[in-house]
Amino acid sequence: MNDVNHNILFMQLIIQNQQIAMMAMGKIKNPVTDKIDRNLEHAKIYIDTLDMLLLKTKGNLSEYEEKFLGETLKELKLNYIDEMDKDKKNTDKPKEKAEKEK
Repeated sequence: MNDVNHNILFMQLIIQNQQIAMMAMGKIKNPVTDKIDRNLEHAKIYIDTLDMLLLKTKGNLSEYEEKFLGETLKELKLNYIDEMDKDKKNTDKPKEKAEKEK
């Protein structure tokens, strides 16, 4: 297998993990079920996998590959934080209602 094929496979691996993480965050539909599925624990696994890949490949990536992986991680982490904040707001609402009713 030549370097061009390796580069393509590497980029596909990043995109595949990105898509699965986005599905797990409920940001895009699951193409198999045609539904929005949300599981933040699964999303974190795929984000952590890409984080590990960035660390393990340090010094072996082209400038473009490193930037692409870094930007993908940044986007995923921002979306993950957004989803965690939504969950936090949803769990805080019942407490607020209970306090107002007192």
